[in-house]
Amino acid sequence: MKAIVYKKYGPPDVLEVKEVEKPIPKDNQVLVKVHATSVNFGNLVLLKGEPFLARFAFGLFKPKYSIPGGDIAGTVEAVGKNVTLFQTGDEVFGDLSGCGWGGYAEYAAVPENAIALKPANLSFEEAAAVPMAGVTALQSLRDKGKIQPGKKVLINGASGGVGTFAVQIAKSFGAEVTGVCSTRNVEILQSLGADHVIDYTKEKFTENNYRYDVILGVNGHQPLSDYKRALNQNGIFVHVGGSEAQMFQAMTLGPWISKTSNKKMGSFLQRPNQHDLLFLKELLETGEVKPVIDRKYKLSDVSEAFSYFEQGHAQGKVVITI
Repeated sequence: MKAIVYKKYGPPDVLEVKEVEKPIPKDNQVLVKVHATSVNFGNLVLLKGEPFLARFAFGLFKPKYSIPGGDIAGTVEAVGKNVTLFQTGDEVFGDLSGCGWGGYAEYAAVPENAIALKPANLSFEEAAAVPMAGVTALQSLRDKGKIQPGKKVLINGASGGVGTFAVQIAKSFGAEVTGVCSTRNVEILQSLGADHVIDYTKEKFTENNYRYDVILGVNGHQPLSDYKRALNQNGIFVHVGGSEAQMFQAMTLGPWISKTSNKKMGSFLQRPNQHDLLFLKELLETGEVKPVIDRKYKLSDVSEAFSYFEQGHAQGKVVITI
């Protein structure tokens, strides 16, 4: 089968299309013929080995996983003898980041608890855009942000992969949602149901008088002090992505601020979860949430896809068709 393979950390051009052995599913695994996958920030970390701390999980001197790729959507081709949830022909989607990656390939052998039945109303490309970004948005808002109906939620970096899901998921929980984006993305956030949109080229959310119960930092370079000032009493800031300096502050200063004030601040790391995939499946099938896809690339153009993604201006998700 064809797969994207890399043997060293580096820029997108270290990724190569190669012929490798087609995997054979183990007793508890499902063999999926992959139709589409996507690019996420976690894929970029895996590619570059940056920040350096990530190498303790992904391989200190060279990549531990030779075939990257977390999100997949495809068709079940075979099942192991102990598999009970799926059968040949099922259309599925899932996240392989917790079980060895390997999504950038024509086939992937995956544990049955890493996937779920694909939403019936989505194409494979749309379904492949969901797992990592969608679950990240869900878990950061619900589990870390303790989102509730009527809460005022700010999403900084609302027009990217995680952000577009976060706007819609927050609305599904009954929150009042403010999205921060650039001028060209204002209409996208309005179409997704954001109650308020702040164009950061014209206004700084850190300099107005509005306060929020939950702030999701998906992108940006603001120091934690800015986010703290924008929080209501007992408010919660969740760092999902942004500059390395911001991430370092969230990991080091966040716990201290949380202990010494009535505001909670910290970082968040998504955890693949079949239950949450099923939760998102319901939201997707009812139309409360829909994937936003910026561009689609072929597997052979994966380096180009990464080059575009790392510029940081994608409107929604970057998808790779296989």
